[in-house]
Amino acid sequence: MKPLLDIDGLSKHFQLHEQQKLIPSCSAVKVTVYPGQLTALTGPTGSGKSSVLKCIFRTYLPSSGRILYCDQEGKVTDLAQASEYRILQLRRRDIGFVTQFLHCLPRKSALEITIEPLLARGVSLAEAQRRGRELLAQLRVPERLWAVPPATFSGGEKQRINLARGLIARPRLLLLDEPTSSLDPGTTENVAELIDTIKQEGVGILAIFHHPELVRRLADQTVRLQASSPGMPEPC
Repeated sequence: MKPLLDIDGLSKHFQLHEQQKLIPSCSAVKVTVYPGQLTALTGPTGSGKSSVLKCIFRTYLPSSGRILYCDQEGKVTDLAQASEYRILQLRRRDIGFVTQFLHCLPRKSALEITIEPLLARGVSLAEAQRRGRELLAQLRVPERLWAVPPATFSGGEKQRINLARGLIARPRLLLLDEPTSSLDPGTTENVAELIDTIKQEGVGILAIFHHPELVRRLADQTVRLQASSPGMPEPC
């Protein structure tokens, strides 16, 4: 099977100019993600797990290494070197990212935020709203909140909206950064079932989980990162 994502030698450091210091984050990371499989990133705090995801999504510009992504037409793009235009193209249609925090316009309702990725892909408003309501119900978001902006929501409620927006469009590559860290056990179980369904649909997933049991349950392989050392695959 051809990899969806092939990362080789990825490193990221941050430069503190005033103090003339380099702060290392991830170092010499090697990761492969396949369609229909979930690769979990594990490792201690400070090993750069979130930095890896942000380098793939190009929130961070990698310091070195290759991040090779293969799109539906078979075209391979090195995300570490790609233009901003190409990155925006891939974010719109190919690569989704569920972060630990919800970032959105303050006046948009929960339903509007959820369906944004579908509308960007040309799905009709009526169909997008139908699918959005279905997913919000599956994630246990009370119906009374669907028309309300999430600014006043609890942390767990905001994270459900964040998940709904990230999962609704079924990107080819899905990046998950501790998506269940603020969820109750029942909703966490629903999210695990959703991830299983998405894998069966062929989506490739690279994930960081707060709960080790989710790694054991969902991961097809794990890659453990050490601070300033390569990550090596471990079979599940």
